[in-house]
Amino acid sequence: MAKEAAVEEITQNLAAEVEKIRGMNLDTIVEKFVEWATVSGVKLIIGLIIISIGLKLIKKIVKHFIVFLEKRDVEVTLSRFLQSLISGALKAALFIIILGYWGVDLAGFATILASAGVAIGLALQGSLSNFAGGFIILLLRPFKVGDYIETGIYGGTVEQIGLFYTQLVTIDNKLILIPNGTLSNGSLINYSAKKQRRVDLTFSVGYENNLSHVKTVLKDMINRHPLIIKEPAPFVGVNAHGPSSVDFVVRVWCNAEDYWAIYFDLLEQVKLRFDEEKITIPYPQMDLHLKKEANDNSYKL
Repeated sequence: MAKEAAVEEITQNLAAEVEKIRGMNLDTIVEKFVEWATVSGVKLIIGLIIISIGLKLIKKIVKHFIVFLEKRDVEVTLSRFLQSLISGALKAALFIIILGYWGVDLAGFATILASAGVAIGLALQGSLSNFAGGFIILLLRPFKVGDYIETGIYGGTVEQIGLFYTQLVTIDNKLILIPNGTLSNGSLINYSAKKQRRVDLTFSVGYENNLSHVKTVLKDMINRHPLIIKEPAPFVGVNAHGPSSVDFVVRVWCNAEDYWAIYFDLLEQVKLRFDEEKITIPYPQMDLHLKKEANDNSYKL
């Protein structure tokens, strides 16, 4: 019964409004339109004009800001981020000003927006964390595009620093996307941060070799290598007396971009040079002792 009464009331109200419109003559309709046009219509047109002018002004401001960043040699990734941030903030301010001019209740609008913001913030907590992490990375710059970094089980060259994810390209050309929140809150190794790196290698020789001779050979190879730098000075020394070998440690310095070239060169060249110098490299061996049984002439280990 309550529903039927409500429906009947709505129907009656609609019928009354229709009759009111039918009762209006052309002069009344024109008068109402002129009244709206002189009050709300003018504000609407002026507001649209302000929006058009404001957008053009914002575009010029952002353009001048980009020129300012280029003169300061700001990194491209950070420059684009700041450009988007400033453009969005200015457009949002323009939108709020126009709404106020049109008479929109900004207090109620702000309440709705705040409520929606809380709900969206809870739903997108991880994304907001990544956004904040991207801002921290762009601001503090623990690494930049082109650096080789390692974090956790992942490592690669930084290809792009986005607002939410950082893109790494591995040595075998795989693309890895790592959340910025993880990078900003965790530990990472930046192998490109310094211009020079140290190559550490260990070479094992048999106990029967002359240690002075081995050391001389290793130093000679180091001095001949064109990519190894002289300062800091290279180091060659005995590192350990193993069960079946004497271990030599080799530590040489180089430019960061030459690290892998020297690493693989020394591994190959040392083996070839050791063969020329008759320096033996031990490998796992097992001695088997056979014992002859007195009764059946058989052998046992």
